Amino acid sequence: MNTRVNDYFKNRKGGRYANAEMISKSVVMFTLYFVPYAFILSGLFTAGWLFFLLQIVMGLGLAGIGLSVMHDANHGAYSKNRLVNRIIGYSLNLVGANATNWKIQHNVKHHTYTNISDHDEDISPKGGIIRLSPNSGKKKMHKYQHIYAWFAYGLMTISWMLVKDFKQLVGYTYDGMLRKQQPIAKAWAWMISTKAFYYIYILALPMIFSPFSWWMILLGWMTMHYVAGFILAIIFQPAHVIEGNEFPMPDEKHLVDENWTIHQMKTTCNFAQGNKLLSWYVGGLNYQIEHHLFPNVCHVHYRKIAKIVKETAKEFNVPYTTYRTFWDALVSHGRMLYALGR
Repeated sequence: MNTRVNDYFKNRKGGRYANAEMISKSVVMFTLYFVPYAFILSGLFTAGWLFFLLQIVMGLGLAGIGLSVMHDANHGAYSKNRLVNRIIGYSLNLVGANATNWKIQHNVKHHTYTNISDHDEDISPKGGIIRLSPNSGKKKMHKYQHIYAWFAYGLMTISWMLVKDFKQLVGYTYDGMLRKQQPIAKAWAWMISTKAFYYIYILALPMIFSPFSWWMILLGWMTMHYVAGFILAIIFQPAHVIEGNEFPMPDEKHLVDENWTIHQMKTTCNFAQGNKLLSWYVGGLNYQIEHHLFPNVCHVHYRKIAKIVKETAKEFNVPYTTYRTFWDALVSHGRMLYALGR
């Protein structure tokens, strides 16, 4: 499969990195985020309903930056220039989160140990409000998670902004993961300074210069993040926590007896591959299989290499799970939440 995909890119102009489609999409996502912000700050609009509408649009842009821009950059897939990837990847800090934490949680833990409890933090959330793996402990509340999980998903990025980034960086400092990414003092200084900059421009400046009260600014900020968090969750969760996907457990030697590539195929699935608009907005992450196999390939190429991956998987009798529509994937995820709650 690697040989066939590499052959596809061998004579292709621009290779496996961003093209004009990717660059124009990046401009659109940042526009969706910063233009409404500029309108709010300008004071040109005073109607409350319009203020919240602008915050919702910002939420769409925020999710779009996460799905379609910084995600590729922090995987080193936006450009073959490492500095360009680093700068664009730090757009995550610009919108309030922390790229260093994200690289450890996502690139290292999630992509290496997909669907392995206590290693893949995407299925092992701290606090255990939602049970996302059959190998995690079950609480009485989980019986109702197929109902409340959908509401909790919207709180995801709010948690990152206020609590999770700090708790993660503490954890990564003590377990040695942070040192492998960058000097500890630099990582802490960078996160604290970018968090301060974020809160100044996203909350303090609108409270000072816009015509809206402080509580409306705060409520609008929460609305923006609720929209973004919900979108991010319903894109990422159906790719792994879904009926038929496997949740392997390591043996007593902490090993999983499986080829890594096959492991990715058994723990990941695609959805709505024919939906071009959805694929455009979510950064090709409905092609989650291709993303996990080739994370260093810009997502604009996934729809092209998907045919190669699917045909090769069929040839070698390896699972290639895909749901015809996004709705089908969400329904399957809902059924999985119900089953895991029991």
